[in-house]
Amino acid sequence: MFKAIVSAATLSSTLDSVSVLVEECKIHLDEDGLQIRAVDPANVGMVDLSLSADAFESYEADGGLIGIDLSRLEDIAGMAETGQLVQLELDEETRKLQIQIDGLEYTLALIDPDSIRQEPDIPDLDLPAEVVLEGRDINRSVTAADMVSDHITLGVDDGEEYFYVDAEGDTDDVHLELTEEDLIDLQTGPAHSLFSLDYLKDMNKAIPTDAEVTLELGEEFPIKLHYGFAEGDGQVTYMLAPRIQSE
Repeated sequence: MFKAIVSAATLSSTLDSVSVLVEECKIHLDEDGLQIRAVDPANVGMVDLSLSADAFESYEADGGLIGIDLSRLEDIAGMAETGQLVQLELDEETRKLQIQIDGLEYTLALIDPDSIRQEPDIPDLDLPAEVVLEGRDINRSVTAADMVSDHITLGVDDGEEYFYVDAEGDTDDVHLELTEEDLIDLQTGPAHSLFSLDYLKDMNKAIPTDAEVTLELGEEFPIKLHYGFAEGDGQVTYMLAPRIQSE
C-alpha cells in the first residue's frame, strides 16, 4: 500500500537529484518515508537519497519496492504549476502508479525492479578533509573549470585554511581558492583528487544554489557530497570516484 500527497516542487527536487545519474531506479516505500540508491552505468557516480514522510502533505506506506522510469515521472510532475500538489497512489493489482494533479489523472506503468541495475553499497570512508559551502560556490567552481577543461581537481592542503579548485586545459588554467571566510566550515587534512567534470556538472544541476553542501575529501579518494532539500526533510549524498593520476 502506498498513498501520498506531496508538493510538485518537492517531488521534482527528489527526481532531479537521481535522474542526473540514472534513467531508472528502485524506490523503497517504507512507513517512515522513501529511499533511493543508484549508481550510474559506468560505476563512477552514486546517489543515496531519503525523503522523510514529514516532507509530504500526507503519506501512507507499509513497505514495498517499485521501479520507476524517472524521465516519464519527471514529465508528469513538470505539468504541475508552482505550489500545486501531486497525489500518488499505487494500484497493487495492476502494479501501476495513479497520479493526480488538479483534475489531471495519469496512470504510469512501473518497471520490474528486478530488471533495474543492482543498488550499490555506499562505502563508509573516513576522509580527512571536510568542506562546508553554499551550493552557489560549487556552481561557480564547476562553471569556471568547465571553461578550460573536462577535469577538475579539488583539494585542501593540510594545515592551510582554504579549499582550492584547479582545472588545467591545453592552453588555459583556472585556480580558485575559498578561504575560511568564504566557507561555512572547514576541517583541514591532506586532500587532493582529480574528478571528471561531466559528473560534477550533472550533480551540480540538482544542488540548490542556497543549499548548505558538505564535501568530504581525501587524497585520490572518492568525494562525498551531502545536502538537504525540502526544508531538511530530504537528504542527498553523492559519491564520485576519482580519476587516478599516473605518475
